Amino acid sequence: MLDYTFKTHGQSETAGFGRFVAPFLTIQSVVTLSGDLGAGKTTFASGVAAGLGIHDHVISPTFNIMKCYFNAKIPLFHIDAYRLEDGNKDLGLEEFIEGNGITLIEWPQYINNLIPSNALHIVIHNQGNDEREIQISTTNKAFEKMFKSMKERYQ
Repeated sequence: MLDYTFKTHGQSETAGFGRFVAPFLTIQSVVTLSGDLGAGKTTFASGVAAGLGIHDHVISPTFNIMKCYFNAKIPLFHIDAYRLEDGNKDLGLEEFIEGNGITLIEWPQYINNLIPSNALHIVIHNQGNDEREIQISTTNKAFEKMFKSMKERYQ
C-alpha cells in the first residue's frame, strides 16, 4: 500500500496538487475524491484538468452527475456520485470508468461496486482557515514514482 498525508494552504495549493498529479495519470486511471461538502474536491479536479491542458472552467457535476472534457490528449471524465445515493446507479458509468480517459469520482462511496481495486484514493479534510489535510493512497504500484516525487515536494 502506498500512502501519504500532507497539508495544503489555500485553494491555489490544492489545485496545484491536482496539477502535480495530472502527469502521472494515464488512460483508465481512476481517482476517487472523498471529503465533506466544500472540502476541495472540485478544486483538486480543476487542477488535474489544468495539468492535462484542459482550459475549460471545471465545476462540480453534481446536477449533471458527469462532465466530460475532451479538449486534451487524454479525455477527463468527472463524476459526482452524490445524487446516486438512493437513485438509479445503472447509468452506464462503467463505460467511462473503463474507457479511454481519466476518471475522477467525487463521492465514490455511492458507486463502490464500480471502483477498480487499483484506483488512486484521495481524501480531503477541511482543517479551517483555508487549510486542507490530504490523504492519498493506492495499491497500484504504477504510482510509486508519483509518491516518491510527492514526498519530496510536499513535506
